Amino acid sequence: MSDSSFISAHPSEELARLHYYSIKKNQPDGDVEFIITVYEYAERNKQFMKFYACADKAVNQKSAAFIPFGWGETLTIALNQCVKEIRRHPYEAE
Repeated sequence: MSDSSFISAHPSEELARLHYYSIKKNQPDGDVEFIITVYEYAERNKQFMKFYACADKAVNQKSAAFIPFGWGETLTIALNQCVKEIRRHPYEAE
């Protein structure tokens, strides 16, 4: 995050650049679109993450619902982990 060097932010503020991605999950009842937001932190956050990806909706709703996520040292790693979780679990509309 090269531009962040000009911004004086306290690490507890967790300043981040946001990257948005979209993926469609094929389902028997039709495609479901997921919007994934990847946070690129200027300074590592409280969990020491540099990149954190999070989907906009839950999967596996009927048994143990959770929101897919991923994190890592690069944007690609975080995004890839999140996409794997979306693919691995069913989207069960309520």
